[in-house]
This record gives sequence, C-alpha cells and structure tokens, in this order.
Amino acid sequence: MLLPSYANFESSARAEGFDEVLERSWPPGQVLDTHTHPFAVKALVVKGEMWLTVGGQTQHLRTGDLFEVGREVPHAERYGDAEGATYWVARRNG
Repeated sequence: MLLPSYANFESSARAEGFDEVLERSWPPGQVLDTHTHPFAVKALVVKGEMWLTVGGQTQHLRTGDLFEVGREVPHAERYGDAEGATYWVARRNG
C-alpha cells in the first residue's frame, strides 16, 4: 500500500482547518479505556494495527486506514499485540 508522505498528510490536514499535526506511536498491547479529547482528530494509520471503539462500534484499523473522532466524543483504543501502532494525527483545537 502506498501511503502519502507526512508532508502531504500535514498539508492536506491544514487545508481542511486542522491546526496541529503530529506522529503518535503506541506500544504493543497498549489499551486506553474510554476517554475524550478537547480536540477533533483525523488520523492515518502508518504502521501496525489498532481497534477504535466509538459509540459501541469497534473498527479494526490497519496500515493505510483513516479514522476520525470528534471533539469530546468518548472512545477507547487498543493497539496490536505484535507491533503496536503508529499514526499521523491532525488535531483541530477549539
């Protein structure tokens, strides 16, 4: 699968009104129980796999998958047992 470059992801996200873009990496087996963020996110999984649960629905996300979570939306995350996950995330604060 051919992923965009980080620079292209960042440029596209900023054009959509996101004001912060960064890379996040999570270790194998990491679990984040239900929580919220004071910002909206749009992210692209660039390595590994994860499970994202929003509103009782769980998505299994792999390299190349995009996901979005709205500001203050409760969600839970679990990262793959083999290699965890890395994703590029754009945040829209405020």
